[in-house]
Amino acid sequence: MAEGSSQNYANHVRRDPVFHFFLLPMALLALVAFIVHLVRHPNLPSAGFVVLAAEIVVLTFICRRYALKVQDRVIRLEERLRLMTVLPDPMLPRIGELTESQLIGLRFASDGELTELVTRTLDEKLSADQIKKAVKQWRPDEWRV
Repeated sequence: MAEGSSQNYANHVRRDPVFHFFLLPMALLALVAFIVHLVRHPNLPSAGFVVLAAEIVVLTFICRRYALKVQDRVIRLEERLRLMTVLPDPMLPRIGELTESQLIGLRFASDGELTELVTRTLDEKLSADQIKKAVKQWRPDEWRV
């Protein structure tokens, strides 16, 4: 994660090519194809393939969701550690007031603006998206998938 990257609010959303452009489309395509086959040729094996394809679609989404949740937990831990080193002592007890999504949004704020942004986040109950829009000096997160 190098400082000064060209990542910003407009381009920070990451796409995983294998998931977004292969795995998910192929799973959905298989589900649609098996549904069409079931409609044209209604029988037990065709219905079984629809169920199997639906399971694959659900499994695909669950795997993605689990991976993102683990990343969110790691980000939450990293940001709490960063806040403990960057925030002034009087603000340390307020770290626990930040929600998981707020911590995830704060990861893009540079150390120099973090204190001000945390105060504003807590006082105004900013959402993760509002926090990201408020960041002036973007701290890129190139590791997120």
